[in-house]
Amino acid sequence: MSEPGEPSSAPPGVRTWAGFLLMCLGMFMAILDVQVVATSLPTIQHELNISPDAMSWIQTAYLIAEVVAIPLTGLFTRVLTLRGLFAAAVASFTLASVGCAFSGTLPALLAFRVAQGFSGGVLIPAVFSAVFLLFPTRLHAVATTIGGVVAVMAPTIGPIVGGWITDNWSWPWLFLINVIPGVIAAIVTPWLLPRQKPNLGELATLDGLSLLLLAAALSALTIGLKEAPQRGWLSPTCLALLFGSAAGIIWFVRRSLYRAHPVVQLLTLQRRSFAAGCALSFCLGVGLFGSVYLMPVFLAFVRRHDAFEIGTIMLVTGMAQLVAAPVAAMLESRLGARWLTGAGFALFALGLGLSAMQPRTADFDEMFWPQIVRGIAIMFCLLPPTRIALGTLPPSEVADASGLFNLMRNLGGAIGIALIDTILYGRSPVYAEDFRSRLLAGDLTAATAIGLDPALLLNRPPGPPDDAAVAFVRPLIEKASLALSVNEAWALLACVALVGVLLVPFARDRNAGPA
Repeated sequence: MSEPGEPSSAPPGVRTWAGFLLMCLGMFMAILDVQVVATSLPTIQHELNISPDAMSWIQTAYLIAEVVAIPLTGLFTRVLTLRGLFAAAVASFTLASVGCAFSGTLPALLAFRVAQGFSGGVLIPAVFSAVFLLFPTRLHAVATTIGGVVAVMAPTIGPIVGGWITDNWSWPWLFLINVIPGVIAAIVTPWLLPRQKPNLGELATLDGLSLLLLAAALSALTIGLKEAPQRGWLSPTCLALLFGSAAGIIWFVRRSLYRAHPVVQLLTLQRRSFAAGCALSFCLGVGLFGSVYLMPVFLAFVRRHDAFEIGTIMLVTGMAQLVAAPVAAMLESRLGARWLTGAGFALFALGLGLSAMQPRTADFDEMFWPQIVRGIAIMFCLLPPTRIALGTLPPSEVADASGLFNLMRNLGGAIGIALIDTILYGRSPVYAEDFRSRLLAGDLTAATAIGLDPALLLNRPPGPPDDAAVAFVRPLIEKASLALSVNEAWALLACVALVGVLLVPFARDRNAGPA
């Protein structure tokens, strides 16, 4: 019989596979929740009479709690065991979902969103820990593929699910859809996963100050990144948040490196393959979350599609991911994880770069092939780096390492979205002013660029435009300016993906040897 926490060399039984699939279901619920709620924020704002400024905190509260919980997965796994952690987390997530659904005020909703985010945050790294703790090495590729498909499919189908619920049901169902799968997972999974003895004694050595530093630093970073695009990166509030976060992280790292029982095992970063895997996870997070964010922005504000239509268009990426996942697992065994990762990030950069050249009138047809390329690339960028980072670690380090690995992807997404918003807020007014000046000067190419009939510009009466003309042209300028800014953001994401290509040589590939 294997030691606790070590995968047996014997083939896992049906119970283990069933338990793992239910863990993937819990992870799917947590990731999907962020997307479906995002599509219905205006509806929730109206129903609860929330101010527009406060509305965004419905998402921010969840994301702060999630990013704090992710690196604590290793601690919770050591204390509760993988089985106990998942059962407690999915049960808490389900109860918090019910609380969100029946919240009648913003403070109540925010409190339950924090509970949702914290419990949902540990579900994601717990699944990737399970890959390497429940299965022998020869099955890591299969289990990683299943977990990876679930992780990337949820944000892809989130807009269509949220849009459909918003159009056909009421907003509480955005949360109540979690109840039935959550109850099933909470009750059944503990009977399927291997039993281990909890180690509550770990709490006696818990470094409370380090835990507080980690929570405060990550919370400040998340809020700072959220506020920076609008307030300005050099505004006093954002500087205080970002510098405070940096100071807290440095203090946390110094304490953790010299503690016998650190909250998070940071020494794993000394392993080159794991450190490189975390860097690749960060680059993937920038591109993955950034692309899922940018497409709805363009389709909603430039093309004027509703949430359900946006979700339908974005399903192309999800279908490509489903097809690419088994191909990625097969190619990894033949080409090696490092070569496949390099090809994946190069392909990802290509797919992002293609979107950087899309016209103002781009829609399903123009977005089809860039989505196909990105969907295939994402699986090549997710599955092999996961095995590069976690596949060679001893079982005692896997849970902490999985938390750090997934944290880097989430931080990449948060920083990527902040940079995207900075481009959109900063560049759109510049493009708009340029269009305005050119139109007043009679530039026909500017009229064509914004979708205005050049004949209207040629035949306009002399003098300044009247109010009716301004009201007619302003929306055209705003949409054209936003479209150009979105293209700049796509180009930024493509550059980050190219950085991922440059990081690949630093990763050790256990499957391909020295190649």
